[in-house]
Amino acid sequence: MMQALRKSGRCVLYHIDRLESQYGNVMIRGWAADLDPRRRTQLSVEDGLGARLEVYVERLVRPDVCAQFGRPETEACGFHILIDRAVLNTSFVYLVFTNGVRRQRVRVDIHTASAAGRFWQLQKFRHQAKRYQQMARSKTAGQLSAPPMLDYDLWARMQEPDARTRRLQQAHRFPRMPLFSVVIPLYETPLPFLKAVVDSVLRQTYPHLELCLADGSRDGQVRQFLAKHYAGERRLRYRRLKENKGISENTNAALAMARGEFLVFADHDDLLAPDALYELAAAVCADPDIDLLYTDEDKINRAGTAYFAPHFKPDFSMELLRCNNYICHLLAVRRDLLEKAGPLDAAYDGAQDYDFVLRCAEQARRIHHIPRVLYHWRTHPDSTAGNPASKEYAFEAGRRAVEAHCRRMGLDAAVEQTRLRGRYRVRYALPEHPLVSIVILNKDHVEELRRCLNSIWEKSSYDNYEILIVENNSTEAETEQYYESLAGRVRLLRYEGCFNFAAIHNFAVPRASGEYVVLLNNDTEVQSSAWLEELLGLCQKPEVGAAGAKLFYPDGTIQHAGVALGLCGVASHLFAGADGTKDGYAGRLVSVQDYSAVTAACMMTKKSVYLRAGGMEEALAVAYNDIDYCLRMRELGLQVLYTPYACLTHYESRSRGADTAGEKEKRLKREAAWFARRWRGVLEAGDPFYNPNFSVERTDCSLRQPWEQEAWRQLLPEKEDLNANPGTGPRLGRRTTSG
Repeated sequence: MMQALRKSGRCVLYHIDRLESQYGNVMIRGWAADLDPRRRTQLSVEDGLGARLEVYVERLVRPDVCAQFGRPETEACGFHILIDRAVLNTSFVYLVFTNGVRRQRVRVDIHTASAAGRFWQLQKFRHQAKRYQQMARSKTAGQLSAPPMLDYDLWARMQEPDARTRRLQQAHRFPRMPLFSVVIPLYETPLPFLKAVVDSVLRQTYPHLELCLADGSRDGQVRQFLAKHYAGERRLRYRRLKENKGISENTNAALAMARGEFLVFADHDDLLAPDALYELAAAVCADPDIDLLYTDEDKINRAGTAYFAPHFKPDFSMELLRCNNYICHLLAVRRDLLEKAGPLDAAYDGAQDYDFVLRCAEQARRIHHIPRVLYHWRTHPDSTAGNPASKEYAFEAGRRAVEAHCRRMGLDAAVEQTRLRGRYRVRYALPEHPLVSIVILNKDHVEELRRCLNSIWEKSSYDNYEILIVENNSTEAETEQYYESLAGRVRLLRYEGCFNFAAIHNFAVPRASGEYVVLLNNDTEVQSSAWLEELLGLCQKPEVGAAGAKLFYPDGTIQHAGVALGLCGVASHLFAGADGTKDGYAGRLVSVQDYSAVTAACMMTKKSVYLRAGGMEEALAVAYNDIDYCLRMRELGLQVLYTPYACLTHYESRSRGADTAGEKEKRLKREAAWFARRWRGVLEAGDPFYNPNFSVERTDCSLRQPWEQEAWRQLLPEKEDLNANPGTGPRLGRRTTSG
């Protein structure tokens, strides 16, 4: 299925991801990039005789390719080509790549682009993945090379329910069958797009639905089309509006027609997955308190032949929602909640859905995320999906929506646009000026400690803090001399026991004078002057237990930007090693948001919360004690937040060394196994803020491959010794969270 990467001199690298014949067209999907960042690759198509063909070519941004080859992240390296078979007189074509220096021709045999060939491609991959998983479980995976990396478009098609599954879903009857009203405002909708979206709704495997269309078009073309093709469809309700009143009022007109218990929002040129409403029904029947549901989504090209750019979302995070409307599609709202929150507001046209989601989230009993791609967002030049700049006015409307939300929630905050369009920064005011205690553990390593302290003193703009140095068995005379030079500037505590990260903090934190405590490694260096204000702005909220910073390695790559459970073992840092200047997957590197845990290399927490939670777990002497502490805070109903605006450099393991060999490696494995036993229920449920479609072997939010195994399970004994189990931990609600 996957071609090998080819290179020709100093020309372009290319890859053909998919070849398919559909509706009389040949579709070719792939990418091409030049290794020289100064050059751009042009693409054309010739037939087998060398004559240039007039074809449809769509160039698309491919962040994965750009990252791999060091291209600008907004460069359109990807391509979708549609060729009408009527213009072909040969069984193959040439893709012609030029970069201003050389011209490269690639032969593509199009006779293989058939539906039958595509089917067998899918079957072959499924067989390979299944075989690899079986051998992995039997510890013989080394005898079989892993299948090729699964391309997203192929993965998306593998997720679609097959004919048998569709029949079972259509025949299934839930204990109760809520009516879903899919509401769509229409305006000058191209008829092919209209037919596609109407069919995608009416062909749902869940039958108890209605489709409400409010048409603000200037002519009667849509009415005539619907009357011709859907005359006998009782589930379709149509209203021709007297005038076009804009997206909000047109949507409200569709809402006024709806009779359903849940209102499902969709756009007039997009597509619902065939089992979208079935999944919504299953969720609301399982939990009757759910008021708002949302799903994952991806994009589909204009021709409707290829899926790309999936948005795999986290479970509900109000802080992330304040940064941008990550919920977007597919959205379903209970009628009772709609009546409380009110309809769409035309004052926020362009960001009317953002304002609406914020108002709903403020009052929802439960907000539920379904981690499946159930909505396909069509891209074309006028759509926000394909060209964000086409709706520039929407970004300011979005800022005003977040600002109004903060006022309703009683938050004293300023809302700003950021350089990443459609993403916002909320600056929380500090009504008080509390004392912050910065606790730093130290054993020798004077130069690291000096750099850390100097950066605090020289760069911190917040002035009401104290520094506690916790001395732990230093042996060098230089260390004591440095401590003496710090007299009057820091408080020196001495802990004489052997090194135990958790026990030393449990000794120090009760002795701190501040209402807030920052746990800070001695091998860190402050970079942003307002780092304490940023952490304090989040941590001051009563619902927040801890806030963590964005940490960089000395080379500028990411060391910490939040912790994901079950990643690369029991837990790991998300985006570790990524370029620190990038925005990360879906902008998550530059967004305030909830995580299951953050690192105590730089973590602010309330002293009262630390004591209430019982401090850190001393059985975890070195590793995972901070993650365990964060999970116990979440058990208490408190949030753990990450902010990208508190930035420090972390010279990781400089003072303690790495845990990669000998006794340190054995100790790390013991602590990982202890953590896995204690939090087994949480690990099995899955990290609510790390989508299950993401890889568990890589930290870059790449697509999870079918053969990937959860490494933490290998740490557990085959037969659990309950007497040796320190606790199962809470099940933190993988899929349903409070609004």
